[in-house]
Formats: sequence, C-alpha cells, structure tokens
Amino acid sequence: MKITGAEIIIESLKREGVRHLFGYPGGVVLNIFDLLYDNKDIQLILTRHEQGAIHAADGYARATGKAGVALVTSGPGATNTVTGIATASMDSIPLVVLSGQVPTMLIGNDAFQEADIVGITRPCTKYNFLVKDVKDLSRTIKEAFHIATTGRPGPVLIDLPKDVTSNKTEFVWPETDIRSYKPTYEGNKWMITNAAHQIAKAKKPVIIAGGGVIISGASKELRELAEHAEIPVTMTLMGLGGFPGTHDLSLGMLGMHGTYYANMAVQDSDLLIAIGMRFDDRVTGKIEAFAPHAKIVHIDIDPTSIRKNVRVDVPIVGDVKRVLTVLNKVLKEEVKEQWGEVRKAWLKQISAWKAERPMSYTWSDEEIKPQFVVEKIHELTKGDAIITTEVGQNQMWAAQFFKYDKPRTFLSSGGLGTMGYGFPAAIGAQLAFPNKLVIDIAGDGSIQMNIQELATAVIYKLPVKVAILSNRYLGMVRQWQELFYNERYSYSHLDVIPDFVEVAQAYRAVGLRATKPSEVEPVLREAFKIQKPVFMEFVVNWKEKVYPMVPAGAPIDHMLFEEPEKKEKKLKAVK
Repeated sequence: MKITGAEIIIESLKREGVRHLFGYPGGVVLNIFDLLYDNKDIQLILTRHEQGAIHAADGYARATGKAGVALVTSGPGATNTVTGIATASMDSIPLVVLSGQVPTMLIGNDAFQEADIVGITRPCTKYNFLVKDVKDLSRTIKEAFHIATTGRPGPVLIDLPKDVTSNKTEFVWPETDIRSYKPTYEGNKWMITNAAHQIAKAKKPVIIAGGGVIISGASKELRELAEHAEIPVTMTLMGLGGFPGTHDLSLGMLGMHGTYYANMAVQDSDLLIAIGMRFDDRVTGKIEAFAPHAKIVHIDIDPTSIRKNVRVDVPIVGDVKRVLTVLNKVLKEEVKEQWGEVRKAWLKQISAWKAERPMSYTWSDEEIKPQFVVEKIHELTKGDAIITTEVGQNQMWAAQFFKYDKPRTFLSSGGLGTMGYGFPAAIGAQLAFPNKLVIDIAGDGSIQMNIQELATAVIYKLPVKVAILSNRYLGMVRQWQELFYNERYSYSHLDVIPDFVEVAQAYRAVGLRATKPSEVEPVLREAFKIQKPVFMEFVVNWKEKVYPMVPAGAPIDHMLFEEPEKKEKKLKAVK
C-alpha cells in the first residue's frame, strides 16, 4: 500500500524510537503536523521559537545520549535553527533536524519562505540532505540517524520539499550501509601498547578527559585507568562529570578558568593522556607554551582532531570506551607496574598545589556572592541534579563550584558559547527525566535571549528551576573591560532588566528573589519543593569576577587571581 511522504516520516521516526519532537509549525510542514494531531506514539513539544526547539532537542540529546529531533518550517523557521545546529556541531551532539522546504519545482525561484538551508547549514552540520523524491525518504531518514549518532556524533539536517511530503510511494525500511562512511572504533593495538608503556614509565602523568568520554559512555573505564595507574584527572568543560568531581584524583577543570592545580599539573607533567578532547584554545592557552615537558597520548574517534592543534606522540584513533578497555587490560596483564614510589611524589606535589590555591572566593555578609549560590545548590542537591547553564560568568561558576560526579549531568554550550542555550536545554532534559531535579544556572543577560520558553515549560508542566545570577551586566564582557579595557564598560551595562519574579508570574510560573546571603538557602529550598517552573533571582555583587583567569594568548600557568598584587604581577608577566 502506498502512503504519503508525511506518513513515511512519522513511521520512520517511530522505528528510530523517537518519542518526542521539538518544533514549530508552518505552511509547508502542515501535512506532517496534521498527522501528529492525534498520534499517540510521538509527542510534539511546541516551543515558542525555533531556536528554543533546537536547544531543547540538544539538551534532550545530551541528557539521554539519544538523538534529539526537531521539526520546523521553511525559510525563517529553518534559518532560526542555525545557531542551535552550530552549537550541537561544535560539541558533537547528535541531532536530526527536519526542515520544510518549498515544492521542488519552486526551489531557486525565490518563492515565499524559501531559503537554501542546505547551503546555509553545510559548514555546521555533520551532513545534510535535500530530498527530491519521496522514494528516497525512508532511506534518507535512516541514514540521517545513523550518521548523527555514530562515529563523532553531530547534527544532520533533512530538507523536505512540500511535494515530497505530499507524494505517495510504498514504505520500505532499508538496511543502512553507507560505503563512504565507516568510522574507526577499534584502536590500533600497537599504539595502545605503546601508550601503556608510556604510562608505566611516566613520573608525572595527567589525564585530560573531554566530552568524548561522556559520549562513548567510558566513565567507568576512565575511572579504572586513573585508579589503577594512580593518575590525576582534569576535565575540559565538556568533560565535566566524565570523572567524579569529588574523587581524590580529580583536578577539576583546566584552561582559561580552570583550577590552579589543574593548570600547574598539566604544565609540569611529563605525559598527557588526552581522551576524547580536541585541545581547543580555552584549554591550551598559548600553544607554544602548552605542556612543554610532556609527551602526548591522544585518543579520539575523529582522526581530524588528532594533531590538529598540538603535537602528538602516540595517536590512537578509535572509540574511547573500546580503546580504554584494551588499554586497561594491557596495563594489568602486559606492562609490569613501574610507578610505585614515583606516583607518591607527584600526587604529593599536586596536593601541595591544591592547598596553595584552592577554589575560593571572598565572603560577604552583606552581598550575595554568585559562587555561594552555586555552592549552595550543590550542597542542597548533594550533586544529584542535572545542571544546565547559559554562557558567561554564570557558566564558569557552575563549572567551578558544583562537583559533577556523574556523566550527562552538566549540559552547556562549550565550543560555540551560545547565550540563551541553558533554559531550553533544561526543558529538553526535564522532558527526558521528569522525576529529576533540573536547574539552569543563568545570567540576567542570557536568560532574556530565550525567556519566552517559560511558556513551554508551563504548558507541558516541566518543573525546571532557573537560578538567575542578576548583576545588571553582561558579566564576562564587563570583566574583560575592567581588566583589559581600562574599565570602559562599553554597552555591557544592562540599564533595564525585567522584574523576573513578575515575568515568571505573568507566564503562570513561580518567581522568587533573594537580595542578601541569608535568603539564598530558603529561596532554593522553597523552589526545589515546588512542582512548577520557578525563576529564582539572586541579586549578586556586580563587580564579582571569575578567577582564576588566564588572559587570552597567555600560557595556562600565567593565571590572574583575586588579590590585587597577584593580578598586577601576572598582568606584567603576560606583557
């Protein structure tokens, strides 16, 4: 029996196990939306903006490990997804984006709501398709999910002309075999053995764990490696939760706003084992001065990420979980343990660095410190929450002062740094885990970029909590202007911000506010008990800065600290 392209889409999504779609309707996709009207297998979450839909699908994907799926119309509906697609691409997040398109006969004629979304998104998708024949539709959808979720994951877009979704053909669910796409999953055994021997003889090794650890589900294997070989572990922003943040071997995050002891350990190490990370500039600082004494073992499923930014001595292309499984076996069975007393000296040095410069801030009895809010959230939740963030100071404080012990509990825009990401991402995560506590740590600037999604949270009864660190500035911009632009706060002051409590109430959510330290815990406790979306505004010290901080282009051990004399000394050193 022949069925329409729209029916093929719905059936294909069901076969891929899709239960939730995020989207917004429009003319050329109405036949698809019509089928969703009384469909009991797939629920469409109607967001209030297409960017909200993509970020929500992204949060759903990060929290579950499954592909997030979005459905939007042509023209502006499709172009509104581009920021979210680029966000997912930078962080290797599996998305399948279904965009409507004008009928094939009108493509290229500047028809109403026509945009070349395939051309626009080519640089920021893992792959994209323009379907011109309904007979290709089921195969295209099957391949899109396969490409999005295998190898190094990423977003895939399928552009759907109106006539393709209206035309009929017989439904066939194909096998997937893309000859030109064969990711490498098994690491080279000789290289893995070489890495094991490097680990055995290293005196000052450090593991850098990136997002690939979480994507491949390799947290258990990473912990086994670290504990067996007694190697301290630092994490990239995307790697937080891949190794327990409360573990004795944890160094926290490294890089521009990383811990003092993580940055010092990396710079003094003689071996770096980089796992599922890509050595971006926020991690390395000045490339020429990065880890000057270390040999580097780099494990990644994406061969283009290896040797892209730094020299590598032992490259291993493969799935992190599979490579670490073999590496752990080799270390235990083939390599005679040689580290013994050597590791004690190295771990003692790291303990000294931790004691010298722990993560801290100056307390105030009169003003709320933003770090205190994040600490309180961790204390009250005991770490058992999914944290999303916006971008800026709020993101860095969430990375520094909340300890992530489990993977997929820290959801943040890393590579692209997308303001407005955290709130819709929290909605996606809450939909995936309705019984979990989901908290977006936000700034008063970034929360306004997708604040309309409060309606989505209310309508679908998603009890997302939003902790707004309100300082009336674009905080990270202001920080840079203070440190490097002679305190010329050019267009970073938010002269007027809404009353977030009243905004929440206007959307029929709950609004709470704290203006002094003693009110922080009661506000958090009350919010966590309410089974509705809650905006919590914490009015914080506007001059508070994120420390440590490595100035752009400086080595990562050239850090600025809160003390004026240290700041002045390090600024001179960088110059």
